[in-house]
Amino acid sequence: MKRLIISLTYLMPIFFIPMTMYAHPGGHFQKSDEELLNTWQLKDGSYVKGNFSKGDDHFVYLEQLEGKTIAIPLNELTSQDQALASFKIRRSQKMNEVYNLPLKNSPKFEDYLPNSMKMMVFLFLTILIVLAYKIFPRLSFFHQNRYQLTFTIIIGLASIYACKKAAISGGNNSSGTSTTVTIPKTFISFLDSAFAPFKPLVSTNSDPNYYYVSSSGFPNHNMMVGITSWQQQVPIPQTYTGSNSWSIPLQPVYATTPLSTKTHLMKGAVAIAVNGIPIFNSLNNRGEDSYLIGELDNWGGHCGRADDYHYHAAPMHLGGIAHLPIAFALDGFAVYGSKEPDGSSMMSLDTCHGHVGKNNIYHYHGTVDYPYVVGAMKGKVSLDPSTPAPEDQILPQAFAKPLRPATTPLKDAVITDFKSTSTNSYSLTYKIASKYGYVNYSWDANNKYSYTLIDTSGKSTTTSYQR
Repeated sequence: MKRLIISLTYLMPIFFIPMTMYAHPGGHFQKSDEELLNTWQLKDGSYVKGNFSKGDDHFVYLEQLEGKTIAIPLNELTSQDQALASFKIRRSQKMNEVYNLPLKNSPKFEDYLPNSMKMMVFLFLTILIVLAYKIFPRLSFFHQNRYQLTFTIIIGLASIYACKKAAISGGNNSSGTSTTVTIPKTFISFLDSAFAPFKPLVSTNSDPNYYYVSSSGFPNHNMMVGITSWQQQVPIPQTYTGSNSWSIPLQPVYATTPLSTKTHLMKGAVAIAVNGIPIFNSLNNRGEDSYLIGELDNWGGHCGRADDYHYHAAPMHLGGIAHLPIAFALDGFAVYGSKEPDGSSMMSLDTCHGHVGKNNIYHYHGTVDYPYVVGAMKGKVSLDPSTPAPEDQILPQAFAKPLRPATTPLKDAVITDFKSTSTNSYSLTYKIASKYGYVNYSWDANNKYSYTLIDTSGKSTTTSYQR
């Protein structure tokens, strides 16, 4: 009898510990639980494991291990799995109609037995032990094993505290409740669909970590026209290819503190447009709004010191293709135009210039007012240690190499025309007051560049450079 009571005393906390474990968000999963997950096949041949949670007209939401939920675009699934997902979505919607209840997670055990109640149970157990010692003094094992009993009670109480701490970890949302944010890896097919309309001007490839974009730095539209504050630079092709391609992370990670573009990233790109043109901070390296001071053309771009064409404002003209992004930030999140991916009106934007979409994935929006594209990098990025703020820059990214010495601003010049005159040959026209000037330039197969500058007085100067 004595041994039985001792055994039961030691085993009692074990019956309470699983209750606290069950109260964890998502529960405690074992590796073998993967066998309970359904497998869904994607059109690109890959597979995703997860059980159906809910869905809508565009996405199916799958619950994975440890309670994590991933959103899969319906059009990414094979036709067979699309049909299965659609069936499950219709069935869940029908059930909601019948019971008039919203979809929600099943109640957790902690909803019925809070940790305070578990504490009371263990305190009650302690009192019972003390009373037993008083009532049955001949049961000397209570006295002999008091240290073991005390240790057992402490372990039981500690398990409650540990599980309570685990339940509130992982960050808080606006309501103060526990949240665990998991960003699904971006599908290659989604990125391909965004860049496909601009091929062969752009080419793409990927590895397990990045999606790479190669281009010549020349867009599919005209350039330079409309600039009223000109640095005397003109666009030339760039070698954004191979190891110097633009790199988009496939697995975005939320930054602990988003990096503001008001005080950072005034050098280099913050995003790459789907036509292969980089997008820089809306503020130039002097901290000025490039658009407001007239440095940008009618498409939101201009040339840098390396004669590299890039945007500083959102390329809103790329937003005519429904449901597709106009760019991708270098933290991995998509940039959409003035509409949501489903074509609805743009929702309110946060300080980063974006929000979490209906698919539970964050994205930015381009707008016609400051900060135009990115207000702060919502995702985690790595910075070049050799470039201090505010002229710091994101790594990895592609770089343009200067061909000729940096030029200086030309006061009161307005660019009125830019055109191709023949293969690898261009002419830029500018106006000061009522007089016109020109920059005629070209390059040959050996990458020798020739520039002829004709100022408003008719004076001509020719220079050449070898790349």
